[in-house]
Amino acid sequence: MLKAEPGAAAGIVWYPSEIFDPAMVKHGNFAPQLPARERMTMAYEMAVPNHARILIVEDDPAIADMLVDLLRSSGFGASSVENGAAMDRLMAREQFDLIVLDAMLPGEDGFSICRRLRASCQVPILMLTALQEDIDRILGLELGADDYVTKPFNSRELLARIKSILRRASYAHHQEEALGPMTFSGWRIDPKSRQLLDADGAQVSMTTAEFDILLAFCCNPNQVLTREQLLSMTHAGSAGPVERSIDAHISRVRQKIEPNLKDPTFIKTVRLGGYLFASKVEHLS
Repeated sequence: MLKAEPGAAAGIVWYPSEIFDPAMVKHGNFAPQLPARERMTMAYEMAVPNHARILIVEDDPAIADMLVDLLRSSGFGASSVENGAAMDRLMAREQFDLIVLDAMLPGEDGFSICRRLRASCQVPILMLTALQEDIDRILGLELGADDYVTKPFNSRELLARIKSILRRASYAHHQEEALGPMTFSGWRIDPKSRQLLDADGAQVSMTTAEFDILLAFCCNPNQVLTREQLLSMTHAGSAGPVERSIDAHISRVRQKIEPNLKDPTFIKTVRLGGYLFASKVEHLS
């Protein structure tokens, strides 16, 4: 574990704000490099207590240990496992608030694990990937990831994304407590149970980001919402250009509710504007 500088706040581990390269950990070159003013700012940020529990699925022991140290020094509970099978065993015994999932795992890869998790639970997922192609990052979002970070990564950016996902989940929970079920064209969305039911009453599996986007549309029907507004309302991913992140999530929502993807009935694209939810929404008492 890295040592804090003399006089540093107890429990704080310093990490450079520059890009984190996994090779630096392996070769022992991951050393404190922050200027004093930035270290002080980081100390305040990292000392804020947070009791969320995070599971890291990463096969490289050095990277896994670094992430556990980083998260624990920031006030999170953190555990790590090396593959999907170990993840399944641990999740059968314990609950987690977020999963940091490496895409390139031996055996069952992270994309397959992400797809499998989305079929059974709603825990937020942050993909960690060395893949640089847009199509690979978009694939993670389409399979149900809430956000992603590419290697090499900035450790403070990783923390910021984790906190953003957790804030969204907490905010959504409190907002949903004040909202009752709503219906649109035979569909029923229940904010409290976070369930979407089709006209036959069958539950439709949705990721956290997908549900948040659909809920934002239902709360603002027949109004043009820009991508920036949707991002602000839902924090639905922020790892790449706003357009790509939001568009990928909306594409998945459309696949689940639209009868004809070539001519969407509900979520209309407004040229140079954003999106509009073209349906009457009724609030149930």
